[in-house]
Amino acid sequence: MLDEERRQRALDALNILDTPPDERVDRITRLAQQIFGVPMVSVNLLDRERQWRKSEIGIGVQEVPRTDAFCEATIQQTGTLVIEDAAQDPAWSSNPFVLGDPHLRFYAGHPLQAPCGEHVGTLCMLDTEPRQLSDHERGVLEDLALWVQTELAQQQELDHAAVVQRSLTPRNLPQPTGFSVAAGSVPAGSVSGDFHDVMLRGDTLRITLADVMGKGTGAGIIASAVRASMRTAPERSMLRTVSEIDSLLEADLGDLHMFVTMFCAELDTTTGRVDYVDGGHSLSFIHRADGSWEHLNSTGLPLAMGMDEPHELGSVQLNPGDALMCCSDGLLDLLDLEDPFGQVDEIIAQYGVEGSVQEALRRAGRTKAPDDVTVVVVRRDV
Repeated sequence: MLDEERRQRALDALNILDTPPDERVDRITRLAQQIFGVPMVSVNLLDRERQWRKSEIGIGVQEVPRTDAFCEATIQQTGTLVIEDAAQDPAWSSNPFVLGDPHLRFYAGHPLQAPCGEHVGTLCMLDTEPRQLSDHERGVLEDLALWVQTELAQQQELDHAAVVQRSLTPRNLPQPTGFSVAAGSVPAGSVSGDFHDVMLRGDTLRITLADVMGKGTGAGIIASAVRASMRTAPERSMLRTVSEIDSLLEADLGDLHMFVTMFCAELDTTTGRVDYVDGGHSLSFIHRADGSWEHLNSTGLPLAMGMDEPHELGSVQLNPGDALMCCSDGLLDLLDLEDPFGQVDEIIAQYGVEGSVQEALRRAGRTKAPDDVTVVVVRRDV
């Protein structure tokens, strides 16, 4: 017998109800329609008193009362429920969806399970004409249902990972006297392979931006590990910290052929001196008060490349009106590469140095940038 309370808890834990359409689920719905040639296909979730559709083709209604729903019967069993001709089936001939719109005759549905096995919904297909389903077709429908439930569970995992990652993003950026700090990130997917961090210890502002090769959960895990390492034992020198992280990543990730580009800087807020280490990132600049640009050259290779070439310390002076600007390579997808500095100058002129960060993030969100986009700007005001 179905444990409705447990089933509902499992459904609620998925955090899928009333969420926007998901292309990964929609494509399975389209594929089912193409394979079986039916006019209606639906991915349903059975909520307390309603049947809510995460994806549908040919139905046009996102939710209906659970009462009298064919899928209510489907979640009560373990296998596929097939009704070849509802009008001739005593159990269904008086059903309002058979007698009235959409005048259903054929139904086939397979239960969708939550990660612990609770039946939370169905993948079903419907027709207004009687049909039969072969054993092979039943197997295909079951395979498609397993695919759907895998996507739904994966989305829950990605959502949890994204929440954790967002909690690691600086919530309140330090604003040292005489300086303005702006930063932000937009992931290409649910989880970002970029990370940024800004910390103030005494008169020293430490700025870090790192970009793990690749996107998604794997890159996000590595980014979180690098961030934690940068924050551990903050009394260590910046150069030593980067060197130790490089060695650890090479030992752990060398066989995976993954690497991390990173820019790390320490700004003396009393003098404006910036000391930095650039591990193959090479996307950091000083935007001078007179409008000129100064590129901060890389002082070493990306981390985890295993080339045994030490990183070096670079230095630059930040004068009043100057801004230190650093980004991940995802920003390049949003710029005119024939004149990127000119385009950034126009954005700065329109939005200001700090406002330009938010504008970059808005553009990344609007255009669904193919790569993670992160921007950090520190301006010396006086």
